[in-house]
Amino acid sequence: MQQYGFTIVENLQKMDEDIKREELKYHKKRVLVSKEFSFDAAHHLHAYEGKCKNLHGHTYKVIFGISGFVDEIGLVIDFGDIKTIWKEQIEIHLDHRYLNETLPLMNTTAENMVVWIYEKMAEALKDAELRVEFVKLYETPTSYAEARREWMEQ
Repeated sequence: MQQYGFTIVENLQKMDEDIKREELKYHKKRVLVSKEFSFDAAHHLHAYEGKCKNLHGHTYKVIFGISGFVDEIGLVIDFGDIKTIWKEQIEIHLDHRYLNETLPLMNTTAENMVVWIYEKMAEALKDAELRVEFVKLYETPTSYAEARREWMEQ
């Protein structure tokens, strides 16, 4: 039935009737999926002459790019699984924290932090046939640091 320029679906596709299990996987290509998160944290920089030597905070944004081959139902990784790794293994060290205390000993620059975040996600995915292709860490809406797989392997 067509109303107001869109179609109302009256009969949903049924598994094994309208579509077969072997048809769920459309291709055998590597695909990049991406998921974004944000967190709020405080930090200050050492050996830096500028405003950032003082304690201050940011609303950070993190974007993960993860690649892999689709499984038998056409997924590389469930977005919910990325969220679980983020929440349980990474965000707990970052959100509403004083980063100089909760991260390994380092100057808490975006450049250092993005590599740490990349390493945490790569470690969490090491047993899956997935690759962290990139992590972007936005310190402000217009400034970010990025870690890419090809750079990390050098």
